[in-house]
Amino acid sequence: MEISELAKTLVALGCPAEKSAEMAAQLDKRARQLAEQKGRPYEAALEHLLTLMRQGWAAPKNL
Repeated sequence: MEISELAKTLVALGCPAEKSAEMAAQLDKRARQLAEQKGRPYEAALEHLLTLMRQGWAAPKNL
């Protein structure tokens, strides 16, 4: 996945637009690391990380 596509996905999930490119690059890097460490496809690692991020942004902010 291209970083620009990933940034758009992050914005759709609730990421601030001004931080989406930086976060997308970090997410891509981490997904590649996980894929290598765990011996799984990049896409699976990326999906896992996106799921975690989606859950984080959906969490109540008034804790």
